[in-house]
Amino acid sequence: MSELVGNLLVAQSGGPTAVINASVVGVLQEAGKHGCIQEIYGGLNGILGILNEELIDVNEEKAKTIEDLRHTPAAALGTCRYKIDFKKKPEQAARDMDRLFDVFQAHNIRYFFYVGGNDSQDTSHKIHLEALKRGWEMRVIGVPKTIDNDLPHTDSCPGYGSVIKYNAATVMEIGCDVGSMATDDGSCCIVEVMGRAAGWIAAGTVLAKRSPADAPHIILLPELPFNEAKFLAKVQETVEAFRYCVVVVGEGLKDERGEEIGADKSSVDAFGHPLLSGAAEALAKVVQTKLELKTRTVKLGYAQRAAAHFASATDANNAYACGVAAVKAAVAGQSGFMVKIVREHNADGSIRWTTGLQPLEDIANVEHFLPREWISEDGFMPNEKFVEYARPLIEGQVAVPVEGGLPKYASFEKARVAKKLPARGSALAAA
Repeated sequence: MSELVGNLLVAQSGGPTAVINASVVGVLQEAGKHGCIQEIYGGLNGILGILNEELIDVNEEKAKTIEDLRHTPAAALGTCRYKIDFKKKPEQAARDMDRLFDVFQAHNIRYFFYVGGNDSQDTSHKIHLEALKRGWEMRVIGVPKTIDNDLPHTDSCPGYGSVIKYNAATVMEIGCDVGSMATDDGSCCIVEVMGRAAGWIAAGTVLAKRSPADAPHIILLPELPFNEAKFLAKVQETVEAFRYCVVVVGEGLKDERGEEIGADKSSVDAFGHPLLSGAAEALAKVVQTKLELKTRTVKLGYAQRAAAHFASATDANNAYACGVAAVKAAVAGQSGFMVKIVREHNADGSIRWTTGLQPLEDIANVEHFLPREWISEDGFMPNEKFVEYARPLIEGQVAVPVEGGLPKYASFEKARVAKKLPARGSALAAA
């Protein structure tokens, strides 16, 4: 395929992770090796920022800053939760596409990389198809990201290894604390972690367990319906055996009617999902009421996805490799794909990580759930099949520089690219 000369645009979307910037760094550093890529731009706050023509000139950033972003948490370019929805908002979606391609053409964007999860890959797919439809030669590659680990066709998702490394360590430490205060009266601690529909994050805390007495004692997964009676019996059995019980619950846990027990239906996010903010509290109320057991809750919240100080080196390296592979694929003429992580087993039993490509149409809006055969028969704990899968993902630790006793992170200077189009609002008014 003939060489495509033009500018590159990279953006981030959805919830940040401890290693999402490593993927962007992979894109930026690899892009600098290819003469066909002229200017390198970053889109501020994902697709929403691009619609507003909010671009920065990455060539103005210091090489040291870019390198230091490899170990910096959060989204260095900013992120958003904005959906181009042709089904529910066809007129708005059509205007958005017109605006996007106005921006692409105004700035000669020929390479576009979107780092994100399910909805982001859907956006990438739509942009790829629209480019073909409009005859605008541009190569679109999705770069995977999500702590939820629910993208299909990839061994794992960048961000997942780091979140379960941090969560497992935290649950281990909570277990030490609660266990040290255990008395004959017994106690229960319920730890809520992220995971709307898939239980990969909650399941990962099983890596903290070294013996039956160790936390976590119960892991509740969104894939399996919550049975209150069986749960209470398991808590009671655990407290009788060890005098305390540590429960980990995925925020999207559902009851037997399919209702999320922690959902706040009065509030929804940009994609129409009810906000989840109370699974642990709901369970604590049940335990305290029915078992009369002292119960505390811990919600790890944003801390679990921002803990770059304890990120997995395997995860960070894979995230970086995905960014590099995306640019290589695009320069080679590929478009309409997502980079995927591939696990290969060497003859000596060690693991070698590589990358591959999967059509975006296979990825967009498809969720990958925890297999039932990786969960114990009673549904309260992942089994050895899951442990065998998950343990390699937390290997190694990112070396984060320290200044004044705390991690030293980096940020872009964000030199703005001059706008060439009317403001988006005025364009909409004119329409």
